Amino acid sequence: MTRPVIGITLDSEEAGSYSRFPWYAIRENYGTAIAAAGGLPFMVPHETALVGDCLNHVSALVVTGGAFDIDPAMFGAATRHPSVTLKERRTEFEEAATAGALARNKPVLGICGGHQLLNVVLGGTLIQHIPDEVEGALAHEQPNPRNEPGHAVTVAEESLLHRITGTTALSVNSAHHQAVAEVGDGVVINATAPDGVIEGIEAPAYRFCLGIQWHPEFEINAADSAIFAALVAAAAGVA
Repeated sequence: MTRPVIGITLDSEEAGSYSRFPWYAIRENYGTAIAAAGGLPFMVPHETALVGDCLNHVSALVVTGGAFDIDPAMFGAATRHPSVTLKERRTEFEEAATAGALARNKPVLGICGGHQLLNVVLGGTLIQHIPDEVEGALAHEQPNPRNEPGHAVTVAEESLLHRITGTTALSVNSAHHQAVAEVGDGVVINATAPDGVIEGIEAPAYRFCLGIQWHPEFEINAADSAIFAALVAAAAGVA
């Protein structure tokens, strides 16, 4: 059986450290998690003019995370929190790729920053800095390593995420200072942290449209692996 091609968005950095020229980067575990689930990982560069061609070659899209933020202007905010940092070229590409994949009803999985971008593409808004807006907030930038859980989430019953994971409680790893605020029309909240921060969304109108705030590519539990298996199955037309 031919493996479905799963597009994975890359992070980018300006010249310095690794190279004297601008460069792309991604952790190996994004690819290995998809390969283990039966997909063929396909890394996609930030060529917005080629989004249509890119989507012609992939069966599903994974929008990854990174140490940057979504421009608040994208969801109508009049001001930008001092902590917000941008990668405009990356966001321009990921916004176009996400919207294009949804328009074609191709499966989309948004992870961490990709989850936040997915919410904005679907008409939602973001909390710009959790410590300033959520009283008694957890340490969503967990101090322990990312391959360990940082806090728990409650999974909404009868959601896509619940059907995939088979549980209403998960321990997840966390690395974010922004979060989903309001969701767009037709978007369902499927996971929340104990402090009320939204940790997962989905849009049932699409074949497979799932956003999660944590990093399942570390596969710290069986539910993380199940998320990639469900994405690959959807991409293959099995689900």
